[in-house]
Amino acid sequence: MLIVYHSVTGGTRQMAEAARDGADLEQGVSVRLLTAPEAGAADVLAADGCIFATPENLAAISGMMKDFFDRSYYPVLDRINGRPYAALICAGSDGENAVRQIARIATGWRMRSIAEPVIVCTHAQTPEAILAPKVIGEADLARCREVGAAMAAGLVMGMY
Repeated sequence: MLIVYHSVTGGTRQMAEAARDGADLEQGVSVRLLTAPEAGAADVLAADGCIFATPENLAAISGMMKDFFDRSYYPVLDRINGRPYAALICAGSDGENAVRQIARIATGWRMRSIAEPVIVCTHAQTPEAILAPKVIGEADLARCREVGAAMAAGLVMGMY
């Protein structure tokens, strides 16, 4: 299982780590947590399922996540059909456009969503608040852990 994330203020990193912690509870699943610059097509191909975690920047996925998808898209195309994915979004407002972007990419890869996207809204709207380090609340981290645990359990049971 692969979790790819990008984080500048720490919010998305906390969400990705929580998903990893949830997945780690399931015996028999190997979980790789990689930053977007580290991850590439080979990592996606080697994974039985993926969680994509990104901040929403300017109503879009972060540039580093876009770079990851740009580098990976064509080498992976038609090679991961049917594999599960989930999305985690750390947003200052609604996060919906970042969800749509990931869903469109995953649809092109013919992946299937296995969970509702987790959107954590920090309500950061000023330059200072946007750039400030984030602390994600326990309830939201629990939602991320649940996504990681659900994907791992589904992989072990052969559901995906």
